[in-house]
This record gives sequence, C-alpha cells and structure tokens, in this order.
Amino acid sequence: MDVPPASTGSKLRTQKKPSFPVNAGLRDYLVRYKREINLSVTYDRLRGFHEAVPLPDDAGKPTLWDSVLYESSEMRVLNEDLKRIYALLKVDGDSAVVQHLYVDRIDFCTFGNSTPFRVRIVNPYNDNQDYFYVKKADASRVYGLELEHLLSPNRLNFMTSGNTLIEEHIPGIPGDVFITNWLKRGELKPIRVAKELVKFNERCFVRLLGDMRSYNFVFVVTPDFEDAQLRIRAMDFDQQSYNGRKNFYLPQFFKENTALALFCAKHLHPTAAYQYQREEQTLMLQRSSLAADRLGRLLNEMALDPIAPVEYVHQLRESLAEHYARPEYLKCESMGELIRENLESIRRHVGRPLTTATLPDQLI
Repeated sequence: MDVPPASTGSKLRTQKKPSFPVNAGLRDYLVRYKREINLSVTYDRLRGFHEAVPLPDDAGKPTLWDSVLYESSEMRVLNEDLKRIYALLKVDGDSAVVQHLYVDRIDFCTFGNSTPFRVRIVNPYNDNQDYFYVKKADASRVYGLELEHLLSPNRLNFMTSGNTLIEEHIPGIPGDVFITNWLKRGELKPIRVAKELVKFNERCFVRLLGDMRSYNFVFVVTPDFEDAQLRIRAMDFDQQSYNGRKNFYLPQFFKENTALALFCAKHLHPTAAYQYQREEQTLMLQRSSLAADRLGRLLNEMALDPIAPVEYVHQLRESLAEHYARPEYLKCESMGELIRENLESIRRHVGRPLTTATLPDQLI
C-alpha cells in the first residue's frame, strides 16, 4: 500500500515510491526459475472493462474495491483464460482439474501503488472460494515476493508475464482486524502471539521489507492439540528495500502496530525476546544456505538494479553500520548489497539484541 505522507520531515520521509520496471537481468532470473510464463491475460487486458460497480463488505459498508464488468463476448473468453492461470498457480497448469470451477467476480482497487485486480474463483460443488491477483509488474514487488519465498517459512506462488504480475491469495486475519477482535481472546496464549511478533519483526528487518503496518500483514491461526499456533505473513511487498530509514523495516515502530508493541512489552521478557530473535536469525541462515545459489543470483541482480535512490541507500547503510557495529556496510552502494550484509551480520552474530521494554517510547 502507499505510505501515508508524514506531516513533517524531509523529502526522504515523504516521497512516494515509484514503480520500477523489471530489467533484463531480473527477467533472466525469472525465466531460469520458471516464474516468467507467457500468459494470455495481462494487466492491460483487464483494464478494458466497460463498467465498475462499488463493492460493499458483508455489513454493507463501502470498500476500496469495485466489481468490474466486461462485454459478454470478452467475458466468456476471459473466464477460461483466468481459469488457466489459476491452474498454473495451483496444479502446474493441469486445466482438466479446474474445469468445474468458475470465475465469480473480478474486482479492481484504485488505492495504493499496485492498483490490483482480484479474481474470485468458486467451486460450485461445495461453494469453496479462492482468489488471485493481477498487478502491474514492479521490480520492487518481484524482489520482495522472491525474498519472502526464499528467506521466510512461507512458500509463495507467483508468475510474471512481461509487464504483468500474478500473485496467489495469502489467507489469514488482517493485522488490524486481529488487533481489534483477537488480541485479547482467551484461547490464544499471549506468549505465542508475542513470540511470533518478534520473529516477524526480525524477518522484515534482515530482508529489508518495509511498511509492515497492521493492514499489510495477516495472522494465520492453526488449531493445535494444545491451544493454537500462530504465524504472521506479509501480504504486501511494494515497499521492498526502498526507504532510507532503518525503522521503516521494523514493524514494531509503526503507530498502527502500537497495540502489538505494547502487548509484546507486557508479556515478553527481553531475554526471551532475544532468544526468539536469535531463533529466527538461525532459521533464516538455514534457509539461505539451502537456497544459496538461487539467493545469490537474486541478490546479484538486486545489487545491480537501482530500485532506490542512492541517498536512501547511503542513509540506510549508515544506520545499519551503527546498529550492527560493522563498518563494512559503508562500502555498500545498493539495497541488494545491504541485504547480503545483513545476512553476514547475523551469521557473525553481531548487533544489539531486541529490547522490548523501550518499544512504546520509540513508535513512529
């Protein structure tokens, strides 16, 4: 989503992130790992709708989405093409498996940088529904999706086709809804919520995924034989490695996440928080080792791609050099190099531990 402009501050704090094209090097990477596929449905094709109707929520309140309509002849062909895309996302392109499904609705959102389309797919035999998204291919978002796939505990299915990006739906309870309706529910152990917040905070920071306000991530709740397990998943990757402020990559500092930060400070001792931080760092190193060749190629392309102004890179590298007490950061000239240096820092086990006691006073 777009970052709401700050009321005060320098240009570094207020400039809206532009969209960056997928360059030849990144395209070669996507082809190599079978992310680039020739598709008949493109973002520009979906922009050819002739009518849009506001889409309310279940309570009848307005949303940021409109349902869009196409000419009847186009709609018949488009539905079949969209089902083929769903088959590529879910069953390796086996169209026979999805013939019984139908496209129930296509929605369009004008809010945010990506202005996405959302396609709802329904199974008529059980009324089960699923979604996927069609967006403009932005290099920042592609890097963000691929880094999430390689460095987080979550696997992501997405595809590119020229200037079009296809993303699967990430199910879960939106963070802002979780804060309002779930945070104080008795069936969730507070320590499990706080532990996952620490782990999510650390993942975002090391891989430089920014703007993780509560409406940009979801909580996945899984019932277990003892209580319930939780995982937080990012669902918006637009602000991957663009901003120059270190705290922009730490979800704990956003005012939208104040309730979560206070919750951590209340229920988690700093020593335990540091333990969970180190656990997640260790897991990230293990994931990076398992995908060493692929991650290396991705970071090499990212290091050559100007996806952030050089002054942002220099601002961030100075903050990271101070945070980790490693002057090696001052040699970095790109966001890709900074992520590589972050991984090296946690491999060396350096830097200050997370201090939950100070969270409420440091929110931005």
